[in-house]
Amino acid sequence: MSVVVRTVFVVRSLPFADPGTPPLRGPLTLLLWLARKQAHVLLVAMFFGVLSFTCSAFQPYLLGHVIDSATGSGLSRTTWSWVAVMGGVGVVWIASNAIGHRWDITAWMHAAFRTSQLVTRTVARSGHNITKELPTGEVVSSVANDTMRIGEVFAVLGQTLGSVATYTIVVVLMLRQSLTLGLVIALGLPVVAAVLALLVKPLQKHQKKQRDAQGRLTTLGADTVSGLRILRGIGGEKVFTGRYRDQSQKVRQAGVDVAGTQSVLDALQVLLPGLFIALVVYLGAAEAIAGRISTGQLVAFYGYASFLSWPVHLLVQSVNVVTKAHVAAGKVVKVLQVVPATGATGSSATMPPPDVALVDETTGVTLEPGRVLALVSADPDESAQVAIRMGRFDDEAETATPVTLGGVRLADLDKEALRDRVVVADATPALFSGRLAGELDVRDAANREALLRALHVADAHDVLESLPDGIEGEIPEKGRSLSGGQRQRVALARALVTDPEVLVLVEPTSAVDAHTEARIAQRLTEWRRGRTTLIVTASPLVLDHVDEVLFLDDGTVAARGTHRELLDLAPDAPGGQAAARYRRVVGRSLAEDDEAAGLDQELDALLGANAQEGGTA
Repeated sequence: MSVVVRTVFVVRSLPFADPGTPPLRGPLTLLLWLARKQAHVLLVAMFFGVLSFTCSAFQPYLLGHVIDSATGSGLSRTTWSWVAVMGGVGVVWIASNAIGHRWDITAWMHAAFRTSQLVTRTVARSGHNITKELPTGEVVSSVANDTMRIGEVFAVLGQTLGSVATYTIVVVLMLRQSLTLGLVIALGLPVVAAVLALLVKPLQKHQKKQRDAQGRLTTLGADTVSGLRILRGIGGEKVFTGRYRDQSQKVRQAGVDVAGTQSVLDALQVLLPGLFIALVVYLGAAEAIAGRISTGQLVAFYGYASFLSWPVHLLVQSVNVVTKAHVAAGKVVKVLQVVPATGATGSSATMPPPDVALVDETTGVTLEPGRVLALVSADPDESAQVAIRMGRFDDEAETATPVTLGGVRLADLDKEALRDRVVVADATPALFSGRLAGELDVRDAANREALLRALHVADAHDVLESLPDGIEGEIPEKGRSLSGGQRQRVALARALVTDPEVLVLVEPTSAVDAHTEARIAQRLTEWRRGRTTLIVTASPLVLDHVDEVLFLDDGTVAARGTHRELLDLAPDAPGGQAAARYRRVVGRSLAEDDEAAGLDQELDALLGANAQEGGTA
């Protein structure tokens, strides 16, 4: 029950609407910033930490008075009064400990979730820059491990402060009762703590080594899994699994080094305080025999020595937690320092009104409002780059190749608002795991009818049929149960569902057979008629349905017109030479399509059958 209540309390305010913007000068500044962001939570946690440890520290003192009173006057009223006080302090101790633990966990989760949100936000905004700056494994480890390590600092902060406060209180109480024993305990325990602290630096070194090795292992594993099909095709699977095995052994050895140092630290945490307690008991017994302290005071001193071993243990543990968090915060800062590929400087211009032209200034490609256009180039990469620029994925690269919307540079506009108006669907379909409906409705704004209509336009009815629960069926990671053509059609349907003002599609039908492509081309152009659309393709089956074709040659628009007009344009007419080059590009594409149509259809059917039988495509 307490776990449920505590979880509800923590989750109620998570995730944060805005995690904030931390300073990134170093790991320490990040940790201090996280502390300031939840100062009220930490103050409450520290209050209950001090209260809990103070109550605990007074227990030996009260027990000593109970024993002295009982041995002096029996179970008198005074004795029962001390028992009542001890019991009341015990009740407060239990309550403060329980409430304090709740606030400790709250502080932990707030720091961990805030850091996780910061990392996730940076990854989402950084675009391709994140992989240029850092290995994938570093980013994954930051979310999976480092955020929780950082949170642990704030979980132990209240107890650490409480232990320091009660250590001071206990030393004062002991010095008032016996100067000799008070000095032994006051000076002896810091010596024990100092000896234990000597192991912290080598422990931190081994922990950093293990963290670096784990990050490299995660990166290697992600690369191997993502390229498994290629590795199998070239016979490199065993080589890469061998590399993963070697790296995992390095991680294991680094873990052994950490465990070795940690085990020595743990053993000394038991041995040294134990020897110290034995010394206190011996000196206390000598003081009691000499009559300088009472029996109750002897018991109290033993209780003090036993109790103070816990604050010492907690302090050493806190230092260990802080060292881990410092390493983790350093890794997180590296992730947060990645500059986003777009939107890093914010917006400086007002968003243009709807239905204005989107223009690639370098090539002259102009998307006029309400028209369905196609872009053809002898170099497919060149036309694809134009489409990518229209999606504003790299502000730095687009400085030399600006794109404007209504005469305003995309780099000067608010990125989020621009994403709502202009959607670019890349040639490589990337699918995610989850329900098909959720895969299609990425903006969570479409109804079931809109999803089914988009699937119809993309001619993806066979995907619905292949899933037992239809549109509510589950798609595995990366859509591996689907064939290449099915993945491409689901990705096309997903782009159509967003229903943007401007839609740019890069080779949306390259993985389907000719009959399917013809159906998609007709339905797609009908669906988008009257809305600004650009299709990057050289397929005559698609070109025949668009309003106008733009032919890109040598970096500029060399010819434009309908597909039929460009096919019929005489070589000696204005623009005839460009039209002739267009016909060669389209003719080559048509010949390649005719040659591969049968093979594509057979392969698509084979992959679909293999997926239904449990294979992977």
